[in-house]
Amino acid sequence: MTRKIIVRDRRAVLAGAAAVGAAALLPRSFTSAIAQSSASSAFSPTETMPGGSNNYVANAPVVQNLGTGFVASGVVRRAGDGAPLSNLRIQIWAATERGGERVPSNRGSVMTGPDGAYRLEISPIVPQFGQPHIHIAYDDPGFTTLFLRPVLNSRHDTSITADFVLAPAASNEPRRS
Repeated sequence: MTRKIIVRDRRAVLAGAAAVGAAALLPRSFTSAIAQSSASSAFSPTETMPGGSNNYVANAPVVQNLGTGFVASGVVRRAGDGAPLSNLRIQIWAATERGGERVPSNRGSVMTGPDGAYRLEISPIVPQFGQPHIHIAYDDPGFTTLFLRPVLNSRHDTSITADFVLAPAASNEPRRS
């Protein structure tokens, strides 16, 4: 079973829904401006998930794979305009059939392609603390640090897609690594 997660800011979704509802009540000449403003808010920065940084290790090496049987993938976009972000290092780690999250062979990084896409094949995920889940992170200069912890529907899932949006790092933001 494949599960797709698109991580967006809840406020952006609610704002977009409110704008669409308001547009129905306005004269036609106003609706195009509202549609443009709600489209840009769809690329609000993704918020870090609780538990996402558990067992994080800075600077995980770039790897070709971490086994076979499960695929983690997604697209990384820039907040505001939604442009795909290429050449970013995305870290992935999980408890797998080979061992827990702290096992070095269960963690690694991949680079995003020109279309912002990342993909890493790993060993099948096993439940840890009762939930089969995976960790996906961005923690390099340039954009705000982000930790995700998507939970799978079942330990038998064979893939997960987690798209997310990064905000440019503020010049005074402390780096985590």
